[in-house]
Amino acid sequence: MAGVVGGLAGGVVFGVLMAMMGMLGMIASLVGSSSAIVGLLVHLVISVLIGLALTIPGAGVLRKGLFISAVVGLVYGMLWWVLGPLLIMPTIMGMPLFTLDAGSGASLMGHAVYGLILGLVATLIIRRGR
Repeated sequence: MAGVVGGLAGGVVFGVLMAMMGMLGMIASLVGSSSAIVGLLVHLVISVLIGLALTIPGAGVLRKGLFISAVVGLVYGMLWWVLGPLLIMPTIMGMPLFTLDAGSGASLMGHAVYGLILGLVATLIIRRGR
């Protein structure tokens, strides 16, 4: 539950940032669409899966406290910035890997915010379920 809710919380905030930057159409292209709504749905599914990938094996670390969870979340979000938009997505779309530009800087910020929210929300849920 912590990964799902934390992933959705971070994903919604990051999704709003992506909508403001006009990036949801590009996310939708992963499934053959150009619709911003489809892009948001794809983004939220990915957000939940990434949230689960942190919380299932890492619940013990997240129990240690909010500061540790914030740091773990930030680092985890930045790791996914490298894996997602710099490596996996360009590979799928036939684009150059590890392209750094103004858009990638904004993407780094969004991934860091996602990870921070994921870590904090997941920790609160894990602690509540003790």
